Amino acid sequence: MSKKPSKSLAQELDRYITPFRHDGSGKFHLKDYKTDEKGDLDKEQGQEILDANKKRLIAFQEKLYAQDRWSVLIVLQAMDAGGKDSAIKAIFEGINPQGCEVTAFKQPSKNELDHDFLWRHVVALPERGHIGIFNRSHYEECLVTRVHPEILANEKLPSRLVIKNIWTERFEDICAWERYLCRNGTLVLKFFLNVSKQEQRERFLDRLEEPAKQWKFSMDDIKERALWPRYQAVYQDIVRHTATPHAPWYVVPADHKWFARVVIGSVIVAELEKLDLRFPRADKASLAEFENVRKALEQEEKGAKKRTKRKVRKQPHAQ
Repeated sequence: MSKKPSKSLAQELDRYITPFRHDGSGKFHLKDYKTDEKGDLDKEQGQEILDANKKRLIAFQEKLYAQDRWSVLIVLQAMDAGGKDSAIKAIFEGINPQGCEVTAFKQPSKNELDHDFLWRHVVALPERGHIGIFNRSHYEECLVTRVHPEILANEKLPSRLVIKNIWTERFEDICAWERYLCRNGTLVLKFFLNVSKQEQRERFLDRLEEPAKQWKFSMDDIKERALWPRYQAVYQDIVRHTATPHAPWYVVPADHKWFARVVIGSVIVAELEKLDLRFPRADKASLAEFENVRKALEQEEKGAKKRTKRKVRKQPHAQ
């Protein structure tokens, strides 16, 4: 009897991927995505999947780095206290830091404001063979600037270009840019950590209670929380307009941090598997050269042993 073909990672992990994927086909309503989903898992089972995915990611990253053909861009967006920082720490623990860079985008500097809105994100892109993580991203330029129009006024755009349809234009620019990246060997993975307002409240209270977490808290977080409905509406618009087959959005249930990590890690390793990453194979000329080097190294060892034997024979006998 023939053996059944083994499942791919995408098939094995599909239940933690497909339900949260939106590629632009069909309608999208953020309210249709639960924030407290656990995928019929408990925390212990989730940890087992997370640990397995970390091992897979370490192996894939080594091949990605050695092959030096593909690059991976991971975009993380969320409301404050959505769990981006802890997800990065948990999912990427143990990978080689030489092949992974995390960029946290804060308020634009004067130099950054003297360029187009995508410029600072372009210069932070991962090189071939590397994984780049955007902790907040180019999507802030369609999010915060939309919720706070005064920020857009500081971007030095000519007044006649600040039109009613500027957000639609930015969506078009972002989609074109991401398509360009994909066509040039960058795998684009976009995650929106979908946390509930109640869970955000609990995490804010937790930060206030624990001295080790108080540094994370800012009064600006409370001001932004008051704009929750506006942010949710804008996030919904972002996903609707920028989810594409080549760069879909994953709307990750984030009330349970451990399950959010299961989803994010599962997407990453399943997509890396599809790249068919391999260690480069040496050509015939290199193999012949390697054989000569091997023989020389072996001869070197034999010569060292002969010299040692001669030294032993020359030593005077003990009286």
